[in-house]
Amino acid sequence: MNTIHVAGGVGVADTAMASYDAALADANLHNYNLVAVSSVVPAEATVEAVSEAPDLGPAGNRLTVVEARRTIGPGDEVDFREGGRAGAEGAESKRAPRRRPDAVAGLGWATGPGPGLFYEVTGEDPEGVRDRIHAGLDAGGDLRDWDLPDRETRVETVAAEPDRYATAVVVAAYGESEPIL
Repeated sequence: MNTIHVAGGVGVADTAMASYDAALADANLHNYNLVAVSSVVPAEATVEAVSEAPDLGPAGNRLTVVEARRTIGPGDEVDFREGGRAGAEGAESKRAPRRRPDAVAGLGWATGPGPGLFYEVTGEDPEGVRDRIHAGLDAGGDLRDWDLPDRETRVETVAAEPDRYATAVVVAAYGESEPIL
């Protein structure tokens, strides 16, 4: 394993699992059994952002990944207020309409002369996700006292659709897949 490929995708379907599968298909990672690991980049690895993952081996193999994933569904509505607080005089008139949030998934990576880090974040706002990724990479580097000057992020966003599920994923796939049996 020398290359870690970072790919992202989005999917919309009638069930949460089907939308996740569609998002993985969008990233070309839908035919593997994904095994999640924590977020350390080995010193000898190269991290490469790609539009979709290359062929990493036969379908059904085990693939080691770091993954950011967010799924939203028909019941995921948010009640936003433009001011006031619940129970305050006139609060009902200050309510914004209910809206369905976007699904946002982001993955950032920081590398340097030795090992590096991935940091995964999900949310509803792409800029907020990016900000939290940068803060997480800073904190992880400081915790380890590692010099991590080279940084990148990948963020995927999918809009909510009425009565359907939507998933955004960003996956870092570590090298080639391996037989599971």
